[in-house]
Amino acid sequence: MKSESKIRIDLAVSLRLSAKLGMHEAVANHFSAAVSEDGKSFLLNPKWVHFSKVKASDLILVHADDPESFEKGKIDSTAWAIHGQIHQLRPDIKVIMHLHPVYATTLSSLKNPTLLPIEQNSARYFNRVSYDFHYGGMADQLAEGQRLANLLNNNSRLLMGNHGILIGSHDIGVAFDDMYTFERASQILVHAYSTGQTLNILADHVAEKTAQDWEKIEDFSIAHFEQMKAILVEEDPSVLD
Repeated sequence: MKSESKIRIDLAVSLRLSAKLGMHEAVANHFSAAVSEDGKSFLLNPKWVHFSKVKASDLILVHADDPESFEKGKIDSTAWAIHGQIHQLRPDIKVIMHLHPVYATTLSSLKNPTLLPIEQNSARYFNRVSYDFHYGGMADQLAEGQRLANLLNNNSRLLMGNHGILIGSHDIGVAFDDMYTFERASQILVHAYSTGQTLNILADHVAEKTAQDWEKIEDFSIAHFEQMKAILVEEDPSVLD
């Protein structure tokens, strides 16, 4: 497992990159990354701090089994409810990114929010996304976090109905690229819908093969993150502080 200092830097970078790409929402949304093997000790971004300003040292270490570790007015209650429960119930998920990006959220607001495999990006998610159809308001209760964790089932991606997108992973770079690609795929699908023409949906066997091919090139995802990280650090090295 990577050192806490390395995890802090990568998580802060992923937050800033999300702002740079316009995927953040005001001073809301949350990213977390485990620093323990069981996933119960994890870092969270501080409450109501703009993603573009977060430094590695700003991230707050909390413990899923210790409510006292977050009752400091520095962590959003929805972050604790969602991330705390998923880290508790899915120790295989070391990184959780939750955003309300425009196109993924648009898709989540449709009666049929399925990310259909119409091209290479969307085929990455064929039969690999869970869907929530029961938005019930702000997710600030532990029971809601438990519900979302259970909805993930065996997946690591959850399109949250009328809400946004949650991406889980074992690695920050992989999670970042996954979030980026999910939003890009959603954008393409929304644009395709807007033409009013019939979608040319890939055959199941083609979509499945493409999804499997994506799973074989995790190094591509890590390279994408590392390249974006290098650009960001060159522009503003304060993220490393």
